[in-house]
Formats: sequence, structure tokens, C-alpha cells
Amino acid sequence: MIQFPMIPSVRVFQLLRPSSRLAGLGAALALFSASAASAAPPAYPQAVANSEAAARAVLARAGRESCLRGKLTRALLELSNSCEASGTRNSLCSLADKAVVVTPMSLTFMDDTSHQLLDLIRPVGSTTQASAGRVAPETEMPGEP
Repeated sequence: MIQFPMIPSVRVFQLLRPSSRLAGLGAALALFSASAASAAPPAYPQAVANSEAAARAVLARAGRESCLRGKLTRALLELSNSCEASGTRNSLCSLADKAVVVTPMSLTFMDDTSHQLLDLIRPVGSTTQASAGRVAPETEMPGEP
């Protein structure tokens, strides 16, 4: 493994020629992606709680649109990863799998997805606790284990 001396990344970026800046940025993103991918996904209950918090933030407009987009995208990605890691297959996991690949997410799409997330996490008339990570049995998809 190649080790680089500890130089502030902004300084290194400024030292590069414009044509090599893009390549350097791509390499940095690849390293970041690899390290992020190696991190274990959160437990399913925590991923559900994070998704609920992100959905509520979107609907409350608790931040700039770009920040809300990032928060929802990250929560959906964590949920999708934790579903896969835990072997959980239900409508909530299916929604996360489908929604996380939509780019760019419009504000309308984010609102719709947030409403769907909350409906699946806390169905009408249910006492399901999203913070406990339980999803109502009626959200199980037919034909899936």
C-alpha cells in the first residue's frame, strides 16, 4: 500500500495542474467510496430510525434542499444496505432499493418518498415503533421470505 506524507489536501489540490485536478479528484472519491463501502451497515432497527428521521426532516423542510437530499439519500442507502445484510425483505426495503437509485431527487420525489417511508414505518392504526425497528407484518411483500 502506498503511503503519502501528511499534506493538507487543499494544498495538494492547488499544486496540481488543472488537467490532473480532475484525475486527483476522481482518485479521492474512489478512495472515499471504498472506505465508506467497507464500513458495516447499521443494524436494521437503527437504519429504520434514521430513515424515519430523514423523512420527517424532509417534510418539515428542516434544512436546505441539498442537505435534505443528502440526508434522505444516505438514510435510504443505509436502509437498503442493512436490509441486505440482515436478510430482511419487505416493502420498506423494496422502497429503499428503488428510491436510492433515483438521481437527481426532486423535492416532489423526496416528499412522496418521505410520505411512503412514514406510512410503511408507522401504518395507520398501528402501534409499531420505528425506533425499535419493527415494521408491521402487513408490509411483508407477497412471495418473499
